[in-house]
Amino acid sequence: MNSGMFKPSVKTSTPAQALMQILCLTVFWLCVSFMLHSANASANTTANTLANTSAPAKSNPAADAMGLQVRQWMSQTHGVNTKDVIIAPLDDRLKVQGCQKLLNVDHPFASKETVRVRCSEPVWQLYLQVTMPTARANTPVAGTPAGVPNAGGTPSSAAPQNVASAPKTLVVARRLLQRGIIVQPDMLEEVQASPGNADTQLLNTVKDAHHAEITRDIPAGQALRVSDIRRAVLVKQGQTVMLSIGNKSDFEISIRMEAMQDGRLGDQVKLRNPESGRQVSGIVTGPNAAKGL
Repeated sequence: MNSGMFKPSVKTSTPAQALMQILCLTVFWLCVSFMLHSANASANTTANTLANTSAPAKSNPAADAMGLQVRQWMSQTHGVNTKDVIIAPLDDRLKVQGCQKLLNVDHPFASKETVRVRCSEPVWQLYLQVTMPTARANTPVAGTPAGVPNAGGTPSSAAPQNVASAPKTLVVARRLLQRGIIVQPDMLEEVQASPGNADTQLLNTVKDAHHAEITRDIPAGQALRVSDIRRAVLVKQGQTVMLSIGNKSDFEISIRMEAMQDGRLGDQVKLRNPESGRQVSGIVTGPNAAKGL
């Protein structure tokens, strides 16, 4: 037999065909790589979303403990369920510190919607706005019979539960203020209270009490009302008064004068020069101080 009949034929690829095969393989691997990258990116995005969704919100243990104690106190004081006591959210700028002692909780004002929380170590205090359930509003509060209008003219069974959104500033005594003393700046401080229907008669800036006279004894930590102060007599008849004449930016002289009458801040009083006997008028600017007209 002819051996040439059984020779296998070998096909040799051309350079063009080899190049085409290489291009096809390259495109194939690029597609595979792109699909793997997209799958990984999608998995990472899903994992991050789940992590962010499931991450618990940051809580302040001190604030949580304070809220629990306030609710317990409200429950014991007014006979309501602790779960029904709503505490208005604190301003984000307020940071509650942990207290080493038991918190002191009370109602500093006539309104039962305002609660004061005080800590003795470290020393701090906060005013919280609370709301009790309407269903339990018939319970007498602080001796007020059910259905009898309160100070605002609203029956206790339908007490309003308005909660404002803006924080309120209160002026609080740093120490005991006895009746008749003249207020000095270091005797008072401004504190932030939680938003709510607080007493509108409360002072909200220390400037309102500048050179004012206390009309009643005010314990430390008590917020001041408009009725707690009045314009003080800063110049008394017969006392020596320093009368300032001129402008501080240019020139100013001070003369010792004798007050011919009492005067409060901003009052115009008559003064007498003890040497010449001449009388002039001045505006009271402070304790035993006046400015020439």
